[in-house]
Amino acid sequence: MKKAISLAVATAMTAGLLAGCGTAATSSSAAAADSTPAASSSEAAAEGHEINTTDPIELSISWWGGDSRHEAYQKALEAFQQKYPNITVKTNYGAWSGWEEAQSTALAANQGSDVMQVNWNWLYQYSPTAEKFVDLRDYSDVIDLTQWSDAAKNACIVGDALQAVPISMTGRIFYWNMNTFKAAGIENVPTSYDDLIAAGKAFQEKLGDDYYPLAIGQYDRMILMTYYLESNYGKAWVENNECQYTEEEIVDGLNFIQSLEDNHVIPSRETMIAAGFDSIDKSEQWISGKYAGIFEWDSAANKYNGALEDASGFTVGEEIKFGDKANGGFSKVSMGMAITTSCQHPVEAAALIDFLWNGEGAAIIGSECGIPASSAGLAAAEAAGAVKPLVLEANTKVLAFVDFPLDPYFESSKLKDTTEGVYTDVFDGFSYGEYSAEEAAEILLDGVTDVLNAA
Repeated sequence: MKKAISLAVATAMTAGLLAGCGTAATSSSAAAADSTPAASSSEAAAEGHEINTTDPIELSISWWGGDSRHEAYQKALEAFQQKYPNITVKTNYGAWSGWEEAQSTALAANQGSDVMQVNWNWLYQYSPTAEKFVDLRDYSDVIDLTQWSDAAKNACIVGDALQAVPISMTGRIFYWNMNTFKAAGIENVPTSYDDLIAAGKAFQEKLGDDYYPLAIGQYDRMILMTYYLESNYGKAWVENNECQYTEEEIVDGLNFIQSLEDNHVIPSRETMIAAGFDSIDKSEQWISGKYAGIFEWDSAANKYNGALEDASGFTVGEEIKFGDKANGGFSKVSMGMAITTSCQHPVEAAALIDFLWNGEGAAIIGSECGIPASSAGLAAAEAAGAVKPLVLEANTKVLAFVDFPLDPYFESSKLKDTTEGVYTDVFDGFSYGEYSAEEAAEILLDGVTDVLNAA
């Protein structure tokens, strides 16, 4: 089944334009190991560095995201080069689909960009002993690390090195196109499981089989299932490097996802793959309002809002309590900014990071990468009016609700890869009817355990 589904997914995703994992926040609820040493412990030990403002220097920087993020980065980099005319910054950017694979290859060959926007799990997966990214505490006289909370910085300490500064904190929330909901006779956003089931019935009966209240991909299904399980069982997905759920409990979670499919709340994976789009925001179904809801990162609000033909009904929803044992969902470092060990000009690279997240660049980028985790960056973005209200609303709701941090290996490429990953195999295979809930649960638990054991 895995090979057959992988081929179908690869065929449907040839363009590779998925705008990537999202972003956001200023909360100190960082998903860090409690035992990591304080980020401030060696900041004072940084050497006296001097930024070269005379000799020609070339730096490279890479990031992923959507069009609005690309534009914001480019404007900020133009401002940086005006401040430092001797420094030229080469850019490498694109959509999320296929991005991690390309960057992991570059890192393996020590050819990564000097400054990299990194996903949080990359620190664990590609640099567990700080072999790929420098310890930013060594450049604390260039980057003002005091602008980040210790909790946020500790989340990026891996291999006893502060390998990145957190750009933002993030979590998942529901967004709804209320224009479509109202066309189906529903006036209020869903706030319960029963509301979702009722919406599925109303959409099918009043609008037709092509209309769905919610659309989610393979990874979205995994996150939503975890959200449901945490709500009903009151425990994190992973603790102490062990999955906390039995196969029987995971079967319950899989059946929850299947119930959404069976009740026309979400389209089947076969339906979504057959539509041939690379990301939901780029699909005709979302753009036209046939898919009327998503479960996405809080930073993704404007991407989905901006894709709609008629965005007048776009609404940040509420987190849904699927059980009474805990508030499901999680927060995490959405992304970080790191300097590769292959960088030939780490001092100037550190100056670029400080400019982007503590200085003038933060006022330009605003909330395009989420709500800034740097206090100075957030202040600059707010003063410039660059914090988008939808992102701030979503981020505030997420971080006020979730009870759990995210395990850093949850996003391992072996699990998350959109063609060969365990999540794709499990949720596509289950949706296609090739796996029973029991078989899918066994495959998922075995895959997660293998990744954790290899950590």
